[in-house]
Amino acid sequence: MGTVVQKFGGTSVGDPERIRRVARIIADTVDQGNQVAVVISAMGHTTDELVSLAEELVSTPSGREFDALLVTGEMVSASLMAMTLNNMGYKAVSLNGHQAGFHTEDLHNRSRILEIDTGRVQYHLNNSEIVIVTGFQGMNSKGDFTTLGRGGSDTSAVALAGALGAERCDIFTDVKGVYSTDPRIVPEAVKLDEITYIEMLELARVGAQVLHPRAVETARHAKVQIRVRSTFYTEDLGTLVVDRHSIESNLRPVSGIASDENQARVAVTGVPDQPGIAGKIFGALASRNISVDMIIQSLNRDNINDIAFTVNATDLQDALDTLEKVRVDIQGKAVLHDTDVAKVSIVGIGMIDRPGIAADMFNALSHLGINIKMIATSEIKISCLIDKAQAKQAVQAIHKVFFPDEIEAEATMADQKLGY
Repeated sequence: MGTVVQKFGGTSVGDPERIRRVARIIADTVDQGNQVAVVISAMGHTTDELVSLAEELVSTPSGREFDALLVTGEMVSASLMAMTLNNMGYKAVSLNGHQAGFHTEDLHNRSRILEIDTGRVQYHLNNSEIVIVTGFQGMNSKGDFTTLGRGGSDTSAVALAGALGAERCDIFTDVKGVYSTDPRIVPEAVKLDEITYIEMLELARVGAQVLHPRAVETARHAKVQIRVRSTFYTEDLGTLVVDRHSIESNLRPVSGIASDENQARVAVTGVPDQPGIAGKIFGALASRNISVDMIIQSLNRDNINDIAFTVNATDLQDALDTLEKVRVDIQGKAVLHDTDVAKVSIVGIGMIDRPGIAADMFNALSHLGINIKMIATSEIKISCLIDKAQAKQAVQAIHKVFFPDEIEAEATMADQKLGY
């Protein structure tokens, strides 16, 4: 008998019928001889509704009270799930983040897990109970609730699986697994049987929304096996996130393509070309927990530089306020920004030591007349910043280049249906 952690998102438990469906999935896993701990999100759009309610009353709610409000969403869904399972004849208990032993930083709204005391969870598992844990939350050193920010429930599940030494962590969602790109943009997108931690991490960072980067990084560190599956197609085993591909010779050069339209380009212009300037700029942003990407420094004339980079659009105003103070300190000319941009990326371990991958991507964009504003690369990733209006068209074109077999197969099936 092994321990399995299962995570169900808000869509999976959006109404009573879906809660019953999830309860049946959990019960089936128990019937297979497993101990099961479940991490659950708030129902449907509950969290968004709570945020909107708070913002109607207060322009900037305090971090502590905001977290005290938000954690209630997961508590409702966890209690309802435990009730449903108990009514089906299975012993189940719901635990909030504090009861489940999630100790976090004192930071509110985007705290991180410091450690998990699994004593109580393990006690209930050993008592043949299903443990339903609220995702997205924990408790700080002051005894206050904290929330983990974006991707918090995925991170909660993976961290709990690692702490319990679980056999695996199944992330149930509304898609069948991890695809070569967003199927809503490219209907011919390929579901991947497996993908490595590092590839999944890069894809998550550049816009793929199946898993959050924090969850993938936690899984990689704790050596937790993740399987991404659909709540609505349980016969499909989904995508396994692994340490390395099983057969290297079958590697595609590119495993996935992603776009992120929640980006902003920022430039600090007219800064002195001298040591320490970049450190002041990016140090100030780091102090505000603002991450940057795609950094370019250009030399103009008379030892004066422009430094441009991208930030998440949700961090833009905070970044601009921070940079304006830095600009005065370093005697820069101006702080400029552009939100009409998107980041399109390709990711794949198969790119290593294979020449021509970048050229293929750039040519695909060129044939559509898409101008590249910025470029960032690593061994397994190439990202281009382009106009936001062209993002979907760019993804479709790039997918045709790196997944041509699937396009041809789709066309052949269509021909057969038409009798050709």
